[in-house]
Amino acid sequence: MKKIILTAAIILGLSSMNAAFADTKIAIVDVAAVVAQSQQVKALKQEEVKKIQDLEKWLTTVRADVEKQQTQKGKDKLLKKYNAEFAKKKETIAKDYQAKLQTIEKSISDTITQQARAKGYDMVISKGVVLYGGDDITADVAKAVK
Repeated sequence: MKKIILTAAIILGLSSMNAAFADTKIAIVDVAAVVAQSQQVKALKQEEVKKIQDLEKWLTTVRADVEKQQTQKGKDKLLKKYNAEFAKKKETIAKDYQAKLQTIEKSISDTITQQARAKGYDMVISKGVVLYGGDDITADVAKAVK
């Protein structure tokens, strides 16, 4: 008897949930595709490559400077100094990248929201979790994202 009541409750729950979403207009977006096409993301990646190249050049200079030292004590002292500088530079690059990436992610999210509202959608779901249904607005969002 409990099984029948529970099954009936589940069926009624699904029916009422289905009725609640019957008029819901749902869009889907392939966020990874939007990010991949984003000029902001491409520029950020190029900037990151440039910073890493600059850091590698700096390391080459550091190695040469350490090798010029006459004593092991001088080398050790310089290495300690440069290791601290390297850690600071690396941390600064990582923090800067994260901050810019968060800004870009917010911009993309805002663009998705704007596109969905402009087209009258009630809900936007990531394409990766949708097996069937929904209107794909990825191309429109990718076009709107700079």
